[in-house]
Amino acid sequence: MFTKYSKIAFSGIVALSVLFAQPVASQVKAKKKQNLDYTQFVDPLIGSAGHGHVFVGANVPFGAVQLGPVNVFEGWDWCSGYNYASNTILGFTHTHLSGTGIGDLNDILLLPVSGKVPLTKGTKEDMVTGYGSYFSHENEITKPGYYSVLLDKYKIKAELTATERVGFHKYTFNSVDDSHILLDLADGVGWDKPMKTFIKKTGAKTIVGYRHSKGWADDQRLYFAMEFSEPITNISLYDNVSAVLGNQGEGVRMKAVIDFATLKNKQVLVKVGLSPVSYENASANIKAEIPNWDFAKTVQQAKTKWNTELNKIQIKADEKTMKVFYTSLYHTAFAPSIFNDVNGDYRGTDKKVYGKANFTNYTTFSLWDTYRALHPLYTITQPDKINDIVKSFLAIYQQQGRLPVWHLMGNETNTMNGNHSIAVIVDAYLKGYRDYDTALAYEAIKKTAMQTRDGMDYVQKLQYIPADTMLETVGNALEYAIDDWCVAQMAKALNKTEDYTYFSKRANLYKLYFDKETTFMRGKLANGNWRTPFNPLSSAHRKDDYVEGNAWQYTWLVPQDPYGLIDLFGSEDKFLAKLDALFLITDKVEGEEASPDISGLIGQYAQGNEPNHHIPYLYAYAGQPWKTAKLIREIDDKFYSTKPDGLCGNEDLGQMSAWYVFSAMGFYSVNPANGIYILGSPLVNNATVKNKNGISFTLKAIDNSSTNIYIQKAEYNGKPYTKSYITHDMIVKGGELKLYMGSKPSGTWGVKKEDRPL
Repeated sequence: MFTKYSKIAFSGIVALSVLFAQPVASQVKAKKKQNLDYTQFVDPLIGSAGHGHVFVGANVPFGAVQLGPVNVFEGWDWCSGYNYASNTILGFTHTHLSGTGIGDLNDILLLPVSGKVPLTKGTKEDMVTGYGSYFSHENEITKPGYYSVLLDKYKIKAELTATERVGFHKYTFNSVDDSHILLDLADGVGWDKPMKTFIKKTGAKTIVGYRHSKGWADDQRLYFAMEFSEPITNISLYDNVSAVLGNQGEGVRMKAVIDFATLKNKQVLVKVGLSPVSYENASANIKAEIPNWDFAKTVQQAKTKWNTELNKIQIKADEKTMKVFYTSLYHTAFAPSIFNDVNGDYRGTDKKVYGKANFTNYTTFSLWDTYRALHPLYTITQPDKINDIVKSFLAIYQQQGRLPVWHLMGNETNTMNGNHSIAVIVDAYLKGYRDYDTALAYEAIKKTAMQTRDGMDYVQKLQYIPADTMLETVGNALEYAIDDWCVAQMAKALNKTEDYTYFSKRANLYKLYFDKETTFMRGKLANGNWRTPFNPLSSAHRKDDYVEGNAWQYTWLVPQDPYGLIDLFGSEDKFLAKLDALFLITDKVEGEEASPDISGLIGQYAQGNEPNHHIPYLYAYAGQPWKTAKLIREIDDKFYSTKPDGLCGNEDLGQMSAWYVFSAMGFYSVNPANGIYILGSPLVNNATVKNKNGISFTLKAIDNSSTNIYIQKAEYNGKPYTKSYITHDMIVKGGELKLYMGSKPSGTWGVKKEDRPL
């Protein structure tokens, strides 16, 4: 899923349930119009085990700082730096990725130490001779905006919180006179390595520096400033293990051992400001965001920010659904992350500094994953951020000559397939988000669509990409067709008739890969023959015609034109028979090098990988929405839980969670840019989406239960509603949708052709 396995190494609440009824009712009565405390339902450890790869630690919504523990690195499942399976902590770092399939970041490690301070890391087997400590999850607390743990080796309690650009540490030592802090700029995580690092003591309580590194982000430049609550009595600098004299030093792997005298209350507090521009800006970020030393106040402010975020959608549901839903909603607000300073400065992808930008610049765009559901969700939950996200894209376009593919810390990683920033821009434009240069936006999407990389030269000629010229041709082509459909829609809206005609033709090129004999999407050779041998169950990671999938999974990747796909099969009945087979087939994925992202399987359907996410909702286009309903309940039951391994695949910066948020409310964005949401089977009994100016959209599932999973009929604002979909306009204009649920499929609701999705 998204950055998968790795291109490098291989990627409200009034009546919840009987259990919650009393406390929640009293809480509602007490708080009245105040935001409810939905953070109580968030468990940040969900998705931290297995292949979830989620970030665990302290952050605020969309913050540049994600401050949390880093374990001894044990492989791919430690891409975020932390996995629940570990009992080691090497220290606390200030940047992380959440749910990615490639590891990077984990910059600027701090570790409180008592006794001797080693300069080399401990290992999984030996935490005595190296730095770091074992820990127990029993002594670990994780909440939105707060993390704490007891370091067994040192008997030190570490507590963390954060603002957008500042990490705040609180260390409580076991003694008053044996206290040190190790600062290590040597290592990140995964494929990251330092190129140039610098540390300088600038005052009795202050340190500044930078870390330049090369990894997935090819040229990452991060600057920091640190303020300590206690005077530094001594600082010893090292380049790796070699001593560096004086109070400043530059090297490849700079480290510092910072000593303190007798402590008040056995505590040292540290504020760490980050900046992509300079350590002067990092210091200014501290002064702007945490001017005091009130740790508890900062924790409360972080919690308030998370509650504001979580209150955007208020649901009533059973205990499990409440927990999974709000943890999912929490995970959707990790990225993209802020990438400029409080004064607006940021570093562009061209490495130039752009001063005092009049928009919030963002980075960390996992677009192959997130264009499918996360960004459409943002058009509902993040209306104040959509224009700035587009402005960030356009700035990147002006700096690198094309829109981003997978952008990280001001770097284009070119990870994964397609040009999906196009879909995000077009979705925003068609939904009325236009506070940016719309002419530049169209220029950017058109120019990006007219590149010649990765087979796009063939696409421009309205030809298929020959499977003997490159790998992953089917995966590439199907993703390009989705983006080309989006370009065509914006061209149409702008009355660019010629462009509309041309890109509409490109959007239909997916048909050239459909083999009517086998009824699968297949690779086609330059001579016009299908590639053989052909096994629709086979997947060879980065070595075949697909991308982290097989023919069974990729045949359905036509979310922009489901009716065209149905026509390729010859009839609705044949389409439905094949779609049924996808979920019923008992054969396993074949191939020794199949991507581990092909996970969360029902038949050959893979919930763990993003190109599959729309497939259960395709039944609505053929008049059988009850089959979607049954699948949504099965996916929820099998693949989303409240345990640390509660995700069946990588979180991928919010896409896995966005699918759940949408689906739990009862609808999903099959086409990522047409403002249509297909109804499924709500997991919640009630959901209220709070829009601006006090307008809300409410969905009520009447008689909803674990057995009453099928929609029998619907009402919108008190009138019968027969469509199997809702529109974006219905949500933003507000109103009430009632879905009447039953235990058996309805033979009439959503069946007629005029009631099927547009």
